[in-house]
Amino acid sequence: MTRPQKILVFQQRGSGEPKIAGVRKYGHGLYAIEIVHIDEPLPAVLDDTQPYLPKVISADLVLDYLRHPDLSEDLARRCAALKIPVVASGKKVKVSGVYTPPTCCGLSRPGRLGLYEELFGAPEIEVQVENGHIQKVMVRRGAPCGATWKAAEKMEGWPVEEAAVRYGLEVQYFCVADPSGWDPLYGKSPVHFAGHVHKKAMLRALKAVGVTPSVHENPDEVQLVGQDCV
Repeated sequence: MTRPQKILVFQQRGSGEPKIAGVRKYGHGLYAIEIVHIDEPLPAVLDDTQPYLPKVISADLVLDYLRHPDLSEDLARRCAALKIPVVASGKKVKVSGVYTPPTCCGLSRPGRLGLYEELFGAPEIEVQVENGHIQKVMVRRGAPCGATWKAAEKMEGWPVEEAAVRYGLEVQYFCVADPSGWDPLYGKSPVHFAGHVHKKAMLRALKAVGVTPSVHENPDEVQLVGQDCV
């Protein structure tokens, strides 16, 4: 029996709660989650983060949902020294071993995140189609916030010609990313990015069952950006 992967989650004032809940719900009991809560008000600049971060960090993987950039930077450096990989979606941290996709559903499979990357990250789905309509969407891998699974439940009965766009829109309804953010590199807000990668996932799933909707996009276009900073 595979031992549960030990995941240490850092959050401020509940910032990671939707994703923690998603990992627990869709993780099939594969993860042992420990949470570090930082709830007190913090100054804009932290010269010393030691009072807020634990003295000992022990985990197979760290998930960074912190809001304060100084905390994220110091956490990343400490984890790098311990060779513990970190997923810090949306962050600008440039530290080896830290993966910083614009959203949690933009994370690739870097091969260093253990069981976590098997179930969570860029969406991977399969579809059942009958008479030109979606019968069922099976999620093999998805966003830790649960949007991939929740949107999949809404897809039954949709015509295949509309399925990719509709799936992207449904995901945006459930996405917990900040819609006001804007990434100049990708030309999208995090919410729009999430919708886009799920749209691509649906196009790939339809292609796999021999359906090619008249959507003028390449479903095999690389959209994943969870690279390792080196």
